[in-house]
Amino acid sequence: MVSMTTTESPELGTTIDANGIATNVHVHGTGDALLLLHGSGPGVTAWANWRLTIPSLAEHFQVIAPDIVGFGFTERPSDVSYDLATWTAHAIGVLDALGIERAHVIGNSFGGSLALSLAIHHPERVNRLVLMGAVGVPFEITPGLDAVWGYEPSVDAMRELLRLFAYDQALADGDLAELRYAASIRPGVQEAFGSMFPPPRQRALDAMAHPVDAIMGVRQPTLIVHGRDDRIIPLANSLALLELIDDAQLHVFGRCGHWTQIEHAAAFSALVSDFLES
Repeated sequence: MVSMTTTESPELGTTIDANGIATNVHVHGTGDALLLLHGSGPGVTAWANWRLTIPSLAEHFQVIAPDIVGFGFTERPSDVSYDLATWTAHAIGVLDALGIERAHVIGNSFGGSLALSLAIHHPERVNRLVLMGAVGVPFEITPGLDAVWGYEPSVDAMRELLRLFAYDQALADGDLAELRYAASIRPGVQEAFGSMFPPPRQRALDAMAHPVDAIMGVRQPTLIVHGRDDRIIPLANSLALLELIDDAQLHVFGRCGHWTQIEHAAAFSALVSDFLES
C-alpha cells in the first residue's frame, strides 16, 4: 500500500511498506524504473543526496529514491540488524511495494555496494547499473571515510566533513553545514548511524565488500563514475571495478570530489541518461 505524506519539507515524499518497514521514498516521472541508492554520510537522506539530479532524470525515467533503512525518515525498527543483507532486502522490498519487476540502479558510495549486491543476488531485478564513487571492493579505509563514519555531531564537525566531500570548498560554506547537522541529530539518527560503522571501522568496510568472483559475474551493462579528487573513496576502487566487470565503462570527472552528482549535476545526469537509454 502506498500513502502520500503531506509536508512542506522536500525530504519527505511517499510512505510505503517495504519489507515490513515504513519507508520514505520519492517517486517522480514516468518511463523505465530507475532506483537511486544514496550514500552513508551523517544526516543523509535520499533527497539530500539526489535533489539536483531527480528533476532531470525524471524527464526520462520513473525515478525511485528511498531512504534506506537506518537513514533519513524511514522507520528504524528496534530489532533491525544494519548489514548488507538487511539493506539488500529493504531495497528489493521498495521495488516490490511499488510493483516494479526490474529497474536500472544507481548506487552512490555505500549505495554502490548495495547496487552491486542487487546485481549479484537479484540479477533478474536489475537492468543497467551505475556505480558512483562506489564501495564494494576491498580497500584500506581512507582518513576521509574514517572521519565520515566516526562523525560526532557538531556544526564544526559537519562543516569539516563537507570540506572532505567537496572539491569546491565553497560548498561547505553557508547554511549547508547547519542543515546537515540538524538532520544528523534528529531523534534516533545518530544512534543508528553509530551502530552501523563502529570502530574498528575497517571491519565495517570489509563487510561491504563483495567476493571478486561475484563481481566478475555481474552481467549488467555498467557505467562507473568517479571524481578524480575524491578523498573519501579512492579512484582505485573504480579502476578495480572496471577490470572486474566485463561490460563496463568508466567516466572520471576532474576537479570533483566525492559529490559527482552535486558538483557536476547537469553533466552527471546527461551522462547517466545517455548510458541508460543506449
